[in-house]
Amino acid sequence: MDQPGLSRILYVEDDDDIREIAQLALEMVGGFNVLLCASGEQALEQAAAFAPDLILLDVMMPGMDGPSTLVALRQIPALAHTPVAFMTAKIQPQEIAAYKAMGALDVIAKPFDPILLPEQVTAIWQTSHSQVIS
Repeated sequence: MDQPGLSRILYVEDDDDIREIAQLALEMVGGFNVLLCASGEQALEQAAAFAPDLILLDVMMPGMDGPSTLVALRQIPALAHTPVAFMTAKIQPQEIAAYKAMGALDVIAKPFDPILLPEQVTAIWQTSHSQVIS
């Protein structure tokens, strides 16, 4: 499941249960090294030191929401080009288009299937990798 170069995933999610399910899926099924952050603010404090290969962001969080977190993460030079995907229940076509316009590669719909989550993440990674190569 693990692609060369994709091992470290930062997941920013305010819901404890969703965070735990995603962590289990990504680590146990996908074999990824996952850093969990409960808020955008926490992600800003810890992301650069973790040096993620991919960032997963919840859209709706109290305080700093996913889009605001993405903008702030892009200001950190080490994370300026790290691939990002949003995880959200807000998946209307215009919403997905808006997330992609912000710089997200893709959107993973919530509720997600924990068994399929590592495959979805890998597919997003491969998309980002092919865009860099081409």
